[in-house]
Amino acid sequence: MYTLTLDGSSEQEKRQEIKKYFHNTYELFEKVFEVLKDDEVFYEKSEITRHPMIFYFGHTATFFINKLIYMKIINERINPHYESIFAVGVDEMSWDDMENAKSNWPKVSEVRYYRNQVKKIVDDLIMTLPLTLPITKDSPMWIILMGIEHERIHIETSLVLHRQMPMDLVRDSKHFQICDKSSTAPKNEMMAMNATEVKLGVGEEHKLYAWDNEYGEYKEKVSAFKVSKYLVSNGEFMEFVNAGGYENEEFWDSEGREFLKITGVVKPPFWVMKNGIYRYRTLSSEIDMPYDWPVDVNALEAQAFCRFKSQKDEINYELPSEAEYRVIYDYAQIEDVPNFHESRANLDFYHYSSSCPVNEFAFNGLYDVVGNVWQWSRTPIRPFEGFEVHEAYDDFSVPTFDEKHALILGSSWASSGNLITKHSRYAFRRHFYQNAGFRYVITDKKEEEVVDIYESDELVSQYCEFQYGGTHFGVENFAISAARIASKFATNKCKALDLGCATGRATYELAREFDEVEGIDFSVRFVQVGAKLKDDGYVAFSAKEEGELVNNKKVTIEELGYENLKERVSFWQGDACNMKPNFKEYDLIMATNLIDRLYNPRLFLDTVDERLNDDGILVITSPYTWQESSTNKEFWLGGFRDENGMEIKTIDSLKNILGDKFELIHTQDLDFVIKETARKYQHTISELSVWKKK
Repeated sequence: MYTLTLDGSSEQEKRQEIKKYFHNTYELFEKVFEVLKDDEVFYEKSEITRHPMIFYFGHTATFFINKLIYMKIINERINPHYESIFAVGVDEMSWDDMENAKSNWPKVSEVRYYRNQVKKIVDDLIMTLPLTLPITKDSPMWIILMGIEHERIHIETSLVLHRQMPMDLVRDSKHFQICDKSSTAPKNEMMAMNATEVKLGVGEEHKLYAWDNEYGEYKEKVSAFKVSKYLVSNGEFMEFVNAGGYENEEFWDSEGREFLKITGVVKPPFWVMKNGIYRYRTLSSEIDMPYDWPVDVNALEAQAFCRFKSQKDEINYELPSEAEYRVIYDYAQIEDVPNFHESRANLDFYHYSSSCPVNEFAFNGLYDVVGNVWQWSRTPIRPFEGFEVHEAYDDFSVPTFDEKHALILGSSWASSGNLITKHSRYAFRRHFYQNAGFRYVITDKKEEEVVDIYESDELVSQYCEFQYGGTHFGVENFAISAARIASKFATNKCKALDLGCATGRATYELAREFDEVEGIDFSVRFVQVGAKLKDDGYVAFSAKEEGELVNNKKVTIEELGYENLKERVSFWQGDACNMKPNFKEYDLIMATNLIDRLYNPRLFLDTVDERLNDDGILVITSPYTWQESSTNKEFWLGGFRDENGMEIKTIDSLKNILGDKFELIHTQDLDFVIKETARKYQHTISELSVWKKK
């Protein structure tokens, strides 16, 4: 199905439309898992970097609940355990928890029951939430649409994972029928595209659901270029394989060579060698090689082919850029959803549940401009000017703005919803496999250069300055001071948790004393800074100076003295009120300026002892700045008068809550200064309290 339009003339009709879209999505997602042979297969992985299938089966349902809780649309969880273990894990980010052996996965039947519970809640919300048309990003109904579109993505990605499963673990499904057409591969040829100016991005007036990375504006003057008439077919790619392309390192960049070294691949992933002949793996079967179907490869393989062909033909072939693809799209005269009819392309399962010949669907002389398989680009995904992260899902786009994720364009046979819109922007790491192939262009432009991206998100930049910038007014760096004080009280120094780690400075400082330190923050925008310092060796950010003036800063891991500590630290996205069970066995937990920002701090405090070893230390710092924007007043631990008129102080509530399990052994004030601009600073005093587990 197409993604919904946000406008309409009848609120009641729109509710029914959303409900129908939700049910179609939810049920199609469950049909995808019917491809797995039996319930035991749910606990298998398609490959080592991914979770077992049961994770993905539960993930899309818990997404609804977690986002609805976070946005305060609902107040109660259905199953906190599920909403923790199924919460995060789509891309192999360093902050994704892949410790599957430590997870106590539930039965498939139990997850099905949970999914039905979620379905009923979402159904009720669709019919009762406040609704005005058009639906906007600040509407509660936007979160429902977000959950639906998120599940649409997982319909496709789950099919890829199932396709990577061993054949004896999958079965045919009547819902997914493959194409029965194949022939010899057509000879590719080049078509000329004229120079033009391209404008990318959508505005607030956009009538379709869009992800945050689609909003904003980008303009580029695109020089004339030529583009291949067809997607690269299995037959065309065979020349590269037969020529030893996988064995010749000159066709691969450094990332590609590392990929070859780690994987040992010598062919595309869905080519199967049987008795000296290549066959082709579809979703649940092996068939004779369809030479005229598009080849399925990752971006590294696609670029290696382009280098091979460039050397052979003595012409510069590249993958298209995002802007060049838009020229191709406009040349093809394709109307955007909902005016585009599905019959015109191989997408949304309309024709097949597989690829099909590359010469079946034409658009003004070009084939498969949309549909069949996604097309890798040479463009790393970057935010457009005016980009603003949606607060409900800050880990959708931001983690991909790392110069390591390449855009895929054009959709595939399994794409639906937002995925098939003109303005969609999806990106994956270049070694990932999706339902993706490529076409090539002849251009005077080279592969997109990797550049330093200075963190410009105002809040994240402010915290980078706070944790990695200079000191002000004689006040020591707060992260360093807190870590130093906390470390003094720990008897054992094997493992520590920096909870509310923000951009990670204290995590590294704790690693000076502890063998292993895990940093957890709710915001992936923060977490990725610490992870970037570990992975790339630097942090770059734009410190606001005055008005629109900024000072770009870059701090290296060597300058900080952490180069020998990076193997001791790891970073994870997590909810302090509902952490995964594997976060435990700590000698120290340091919760930094956190408790007055939690939606229910009791959920953290009531169970924190279970995550500490005997004689473990809990350190809490907080300025006790209670605000209803973060915490509903009923959950405040202090800063109010009770029904008897008595003043309730946070430290007294902490004593009452923790007193049975902890001994308060130390308190002190700890100042910190946050620079907002060159002439504006926040000077705050936190109370630091140290608690020893009894």
